Amino acid sequence: MSAVPSVAASRPLVPVWLLVLITLSGTLGMHMFVPALPQAALDLGTGTAAMQMTISLYIAGLAVGQLIYGPLSDAFGRRPMLLGALALYTAAGVIAALSTGIHALIAARLLQALGGSAGLVLGRAIVRDTVRSDDAVRKLALLNLMMVIGPGLAPIVGGLVATHTGWRSIFLLLALTGAVAWGCAAKLLPETGHPTGRLSPRSLARDYRELLASPRFLGFAIGGGCSTTAFYAFLAAAPFIFAGQLHRPPAELGFCLALLMIGFSVGNASTSRLVRFMAPERVLMAGNLLSVACAALLLALAGSAWLSVGPVMLLMFLFTVGAGSCSPVALARAISVDPRLTGSAAGLYGCAQMVVGAISTALVSLGSDPAISAAAVLTLMAVVARVGFVVGVRHHKPLAAA
Repeated sequence: MSAVPSVAASRPLVPVWLLVLITLSGTLGMHMFVPALPQAALDLGTGTAAMQMTISLYIAGLAVGQLIYGPLSDAFGRRPMLLGALALYTAAGVIAALSTGIHALIAARLLQALGGSAGLVLGRAIVRDTVRSDDAVRKLALLNLMMVIGPGLAPIVGGLVATHTGWRSIFLLLALTGAVAWGCAAKLLPETGHPTGRLSPRSLARDYRELLASPRFLGFAIGGGCSTTAFYAFLAAAPFIFAGQLHRPPAELGFCLALLMIGFSVGNASTSRLVRFMAPERVLMAGNLLSVACAALLLALAGSAWLSVGPVMLLMFLFTVGAGSCSPVALARAISVDPRLTGSAAGLYGCAQMVVGAISTALVSLGSDPAISAAAVLTLMAVVARVGFVVGVRHHKPLAAA
């Protein structure tokens, strides 16, 4: 009986709102600048292609940064890595706001992404450090929601800020968010990991090789990545679907995309409650099955003559409910493969999400019909996620039994 209090006492307490804040800081910066691209291009005297680089490099920076911070936090601790990254994020926001040329702005955006990526990976690692496996699913559901809501809300906030105070104010707002997150983390965040103090290219390669050789990790990471960010394909195609195929006014698009964020929220909230009395793996497979079915129906609808706003948004809403309900379980299982590699696993998982999002966005641009292209990408990714989850669950059961 005496062992129970000692175990509980050994787990540091970290406020959930603080983890939400540091996670949201990185994801807000992804698309907040998008509505201000024309305004900034005119001010800096540059073209659209160069301005698009500020978005593309940010996403690339998020992917690469997570690969870096994961192993560094395993070696040197979560707290110092996070504080350093938030300081970089804050400084980069100020530099971006003061930029007088496109090259300085692009460099600042890359630094901003490298700083913001720490919140994504270390927030997840801290959850895994501080709570039991079943509780981790519930808290990771909330952080996963920030991963989705951040890019969804960012254009709305960015558009309002740019309209009233100019594009530079967007970066000042992001810098302020980073500064607040840094201050709160400095005061409230304890060290939650067990840093080894050792890091070398050989050990780094060995850790990632070990994770990539694990069918359990690969299954959950690929499945989770395809579930969470494949809907970026629909986000990229939505303006063309609504304006060109459904002949709807631009004002409707924002409300429809907000509905997708609500779908993810419903899915995450459902998982937080269902895992209390259902096996997490059952929730995982049921959520993915819902996404597969909705994507396939959307593909059939896109190829028919009955394409309309109501059915499209209903199917996309249910698709995101399914994705939101299965991805927290996948994340919790993926970063629990080896307690020594929690940071590395969280970083590799986050990188997989960014890569899937980038691939999905690129694939949807290949077809001539935006609705069919988006539905085909969603169906493909949902099926790939299904295969990954089957592999992950199959290899998880013997470990759980052991």
